[in-house]
Amino acid sequence: MLQISLIALCLVIIVGIYFYNNPMRHGRAFMIRRFLNWFPLGMTYAFLYMARYNLNVSKNALGSLMTNGDFGWIFGAGTVTYAASFLINGPLVDKIGGKKGIIIAAVGSSIANIAQGVLTYLVVTGQWKTNMVLAFSLLYSINMYFQSYGAISIIKVKAYWFHVRERGVFGAVFGTLISIGVYFAFDWGQAIVNMTKADATTQGGWFGETLRKLFASHSHSVDATWAVFFLPAAILIVWALLDWWLIKDTPEEANFPSFDTHDASSGQMDVELSAMDLLKKVFTSRLMLLIAAVEFTTGVLRNGIMQWYLVFAKEMKQPGAQFFVENWGLLLCIFGVIGGFTGGLVSDRCFQSRRGPPAALLFGCMFITTILMAVYMFSSPLIVGSAAIFISMAAIGVHSLMSGTAAADFGGRKATATCSGIVDGFVYLGTGLQSLSVPKLIGFDWRWWPIFMMPFALIGGFLALKIWNELPAATKKYNTELEQKSAGSGTSPFEVEPF
Repeated sequence: MLQISLIALCLVIIVGIYFYNNPMRHGRAFMIRRFLNWFPLGMTYAFLYMARYNLNVSKNALGSLMTNGDFGWIFGAGTVTYAASFLINGPLVDKIGGKKGIIIAAVGSSIANIAQGVLTYLVVTGQWKTNMVLAFSLLYSINMYFQSYGAISIIKVKAYWFHVRERGVFGAVFGTLISIGVYFAFDWGQAIVNMTKADATTQGGWFGETLRKLFASHSHSVDATWAVFFLPAAILIVWALLDWWLIKDTPEEANFPSFDTHDASSGQMDVELSAMDLLKKVFTSRLMLLIAAVEFTTGVLRNGIMQWYLVFAKEMKQPGAQFFVENWGLLLCIFGVIGGFTGGLVSDRCFQSRRGPPAALLFGCMFITTILMAVYMFSSPLIVGSAAIFISMAAIGVHSLMSGTAAADFGGRKATATCSGIVDGFVYLGTGLQSLSVPKLIGFDWRWWPIFMMPFALIGGFLALKIWNELPAATKKYNTELEQKSAGSGTSPFEVEPF
């Protein structure tokens, strides 16, 4: 109950910050209508995370039925599919809009999770006799194909409703919703697994009893692990219906005037871009490729921690650090919120909405922390747990700045989904690399886990330094005009914003 209260408090604080942070002086009606857009979008995305990382929870619950190597192949297949999907889905969402995109994500992932639940039931009850890894890899890849619509749909809608000077804070909100989704996946997912164990006759009160009646096998002698797939599937359908009802792709669709966000599409909104034009905008842009490369390293670090810490803690007991294991999802959530808001606020408040500087600082922190993990791997469980949480916090901060914000800034409203999608795809190429590499390395020694991540933190920091001064031309012009206007009034251009 305390955990749910803390998450609810996080949501209240986020909503409060959203309404308080209004640098563009939007009217109250606009702020409320925009909230009705991003909140259901964001919560759908949070539950998409629950329907993505429930595989991690099921891996631990399945025990010897799914080895580390099996899990690495299944997760790797899904992440490579996720990354490749953006070549199709990015241009598609740029054409059809974010509202349709998020509904496709929710409904498609729901169906894929139902299929994974059925497969888990057949495996656990001994009715599936053929290759489990191949079957899970296929179904998880289908799930990840539909999952790939989620982030780009949120960012596509955000691009029309948020000015560049507001996007750092919205990137923080985006990172927060990711963090809440991770909490749903790990802590709610683990609670579902615990409540549906064959011997869990009293856990969860009336809700646990309901789950056991719904999902227990006929023999009642095996754990109903399949419930961890079915519940997120049902929740996603509810949010898909709310999205269909509430979301508008642009302010104009909600009867507000056209809004120039001063991103890379400013002055070019009448230009029609083909799918090939959209892809060229990414793959011929040195800046966009640098942002994608930064996110590749983020994928190694972020999922290198989220995917393997619980496996490590299960195999190598962590005396004195049980708090991290028992509250892993909550800690990832809270510190992910901190990381997202740190990066977003520093970007908008200290660097005039440049995304490179806070990203470089966060990578520096991750490099130092991976060294600490390696040094204290077998001597201080507390330091290892703390370092793991800190790396996740910093990685969420970078991810919010790059995929959630920079890609939209430089891609512009017309190409937001394509640019942010391909950049996000590089996150999952990095995820796929670590997913296939770490199982082999930890077979020698778990210390290779943080050592493997070290160079990626260093490379990511170097790449972030390369984009330190980058801003879209329209944003630079807007900032210059704001400085000139503020000079006449004797105030700093960035002190007039009421945060």
